[in-house]
Amino acid sequence: MSDIREEEVEQPGLTIGISGPARKSTALRLIALGLRMHGARTHYIRPGSHTDVSLLDGLVLSGGTHVHPEHYGQQPQVTARYDVARDATDRRLLEHAEQIGLPVLGICRGAQFINVFHGGTLCQNVTPLRNHTRHRPLLLPLQTVHVVQDSRLGEVMQAASIGANRIHSQAIKRLGNNLRVVAVDNDLFVQAIENTHDQWLMGVQWHPEYLLYHRGHRRIFGQFVRAARKLKLARLEPDDDL
Repeated sequence: MSDIREEEVEQPGLTIGISGPARKSTALRLIALGLRMHGARTHYIRPGSHTDVSLLDGLVLSGGTHVHPEHYGQQPQVTARYDVARDATDRRLLEHAEQIGLPVLGICRGAQFINVFHGGTLCQNVTPLRNHTRHRPLLLPLQTVHVVQDSRLGEVMQAASIGANRIHSQAIKRLGNNLRVVAVDNDLFVQAIENTHDQWLMGVQWHPEYLLYHRGHRRIFGQFVRAARKLKLARLEPDDDL
């Protein structure tokens, strides 16, 4: 009951930017729902947008097309859809978010882009490399994910192993700077990352927006919104030195 009451508390005045493709999808609407469940308003950011990041209280990088390999020093090795305008927009958003310490949540492609932004690389196709996990996409939480307990994600999920979905063929390969792995699957592919400094930043390889009926996955959005609210309140505090 306490979890339900917490989600019903309205928190007006909080605006979260959601970066995504030119056309909104069901996943984008579910992300917005997950944020609104915890009292946040949302602002959709399309490729090429010049949204002023300083006016946001948090940033979500959603799923979608593959990150172009040129961003981590490779050429395309698979047939895939790319969105160079979105890559450029997400890079600009992350740069500004890092400068002001804005909380960031990356989902699937968003987690991958965070890793690339920090100097990491991606495996362009993990499907043939799987030995202990299923090859086909899973919308239901049937993939086992092992969570590092001493982490933001561990605090949220409150379990050493969880069920998650899988709708991706790319995955993090070399970890980026100032990041740490906080979840892996049974093939040890990275399933979640966090940063190692004060900015609240988390990337999850699965899609928690499709699992809002599950308390743990719902709490990912809750913890993110709380981090955004904490930053907003800190911004509103008067400067005693003035």
